[in-house]
Amino acid sequence: MTMPISSTPATRPVVPASASPNLTGGGGDGGLRKAAEQFEAVILRQLMATMRQAKLGDDVFGSSATDNFREMADARTAESLAAMRQFGIADLIESQLRGRLGGAAGGVQ
Repeated sequence: MTMPISSTPATRPVVPASASPNLTGGGGDGGLRKAAEQFEAVILRQLMATMRQAKLGDDVFGSSATDNFREMADARTAESLAAMRQFGIADLIESQLRGRLGGAAGGVQ
């Protein structure tokens, strides 16, 4: 038996205020900056994982433990690179979100 698909649009889930990050109050500038850096770290981790998949030869010492260690090392390297803010991804995200938050607060930045 098949169920008909409802024509009503899906509603967005309600997230309690305590679960959402505080980007403008309390932590001041640090919360938005940290979130932007973490997003840049995610992008860099994906980039590094993609580069690792392009193997040019067999790994002589390859094992699941080695793979796990490399993933942890890549994650730490990505976080360190994002903290240096040399790629500019975090800066772009931060400025875009700051503009949206400023516009939502009546244009005050």
